[in-house]
Order: sequence, then structure tokens, then C-alpha cells
Amino acid sequence: MDFLRPNTFAEALALKAEQPDAVPIAGGTDVMVELNFDHRRPPALLDLTRIAELREWSAVDGKLRVGSGVPYARIIEQLGGQLPGLAMASRTVGSPQIRNRGTVGGNLGAASPAGDTHPVLLAGDAVIEAASARGTRMIPAAEFYLGVKRNALEPDELIAAVHLNAAPGPEQFAKVGTRNAMVIAVCSFAIALHPAEKRVGAAVGSAAPTPRHATAAEEFLAGELDWDAPKPLLDSVKRRFGELVAEAASPIDDVRGSAAYRKHALAVLARRTLGWAWQDHLGKETRECA
Repeated sequence: MDFLRPNTFAEALALKAEQPDAVPIAGGTDVMVELNFDHRRPPALLDLTRIAELREWSAVDGKLRVGSGVPYARIIEQLGGQLPGLAMASRTVGSPQIRNRGTVGGNLGAASPAGDTHPVLLAGDAVIEAASARGTRMIPAAEFYLGVKRNALEPDELIAAVHLNAAPGPEQFAKVGTRNAMVIAVCSFAIALHPAEKRVGAAVGSAAPTPRHATAAEEFLAGELDWDAPKPLLDSVKRRFGELVAEAASPIDDVRGSAAYRKHALAVLARRTLGWAWQDHLGKETRECA
């Protein structure tokens, strides 16, 4: 196995063009596990840890570009105020050591249906910046996930960054597992409120071949919320929202949980996170009017 260590992103793209089968490695929290268990034996590893620009993030007019090599720990510490949903998901990833190494770019590259950040990226309308020696293209998160551990990257492409708007309203993320972190999610859910657009983002994880939007739930809730004069939600609205979220999933039975349990858990997560997010919105509206 060859080990390639470029010093710049341009060098990395050139090497990826020459060896499309080379597997990128940054934090190594997914790739090294596969290598250790002999689940994967690529012809080459492309080490991205020397490339400083991948570990940078920037913000311009509320639009954030988060380099694919920015670790979860920095997202929590530096971007929690602007990207609260992503920070919440990042807190549930592994141990402190894993959060210091693991990256959103790695999560996207692995494209596991159980990846913790995927529902947040979908609910927040993230766009993935894919780069190659041929140029750069922008892929909406909704078009990025193609199947179990399959993504929309071409063989010669690398993930350069993730683009997100600073959260325009409350965001929440929750997952079910045997404990809060250091565990693969049985199922997960993210919600993002977009008050200015009177729109809702909602997405499920670890409950289908890919992370996916709960489209019917989004449309239902957007029509039920009183955006101009917010008031407490009816329990019937929360229940129906939870039911529609569960219907968006197509889970399987496996060692972590049954399909029926996943659907039930998603309905519960959706009701709870909606309640938390809407309460945050009610509090904000009260403070602004005071």
C-alpha cells in the first residue's frame, strides 16, 4: 500500500487524479477502523493532515465555509453559536480524542447512513464543495448521498469544504443509542427552523439506506406554525409531525434495533426536538418584543 503525503491541496488533487483509488485520510477515525479489521485494503492512502487550508473556516455575511479537515472539537468550541445543530451533533461523536481527530469531511466521505452530522447538514441546507484537478463543483447535501456508504463524489474528487448559512432560527439534534456518545446511532433526527422563509428543515439518520429529508413532515409543520404571532404548539401538531417523520424512514432490523423500534423512536425524537426548537423560537420572539 502506497502512502501519499501532499503538502498542498493542489498536490493532493493532482495525486488523486493520478490514483483515483487512493483513499483520503485525515482524522482516520473511520478509515483506520476499516484497515484494522481488514474490511478495506486500498492501493494507496492519501494523507491530508499536512494541508492547512482544509483545517480553516471562514464566515462572510452569515455564510460559513467549513474546511473538510476542521475537527468536531473546533466546531463545538468555535462555531456552536452560528451552527448550533452541527455543534450538537458533534458533541455526540465518539470520545474527546475522536472529536479532536474526526471531521465532518470524513463523515461525508464515509457516507454511512448512521453518520451523526448528516441529518443536520440536510436540515440546514448544506452544500458540499467538491474539488478536483478539473475544477470545483457544489453539491447540495440532498443530492450527495446515493446509497449505503456511497456518495456523489467522482473518483478524482476530494471534499474541500462544507458551506452553511449561520442558523437563521433554532436548531436541534438528537439520537438514540445505548449512551449519549461513543456509540453508533440506532436512529437520529435533526430539525432547523427558518422563520424568515416560514420553512422547516427536518431529516432522519440511521433509519434508511441514506440520510434523508422528512419532506411531508417539513411541509406539514411549515403550514401549522404561526410564524408571525408565535404561540405554544398543540400536542396534536407535535404528534402528527412525529408520525410523518417516522413515515419518512425505511429502516431495517439489525443488531442495534428493530425497524419498528426505529420508527417509534424517530417519532419521539421529532416531537421532543420540535418542542425544544419551538420553545427557543418563542423565547426569542418574547425577548425581541420586550
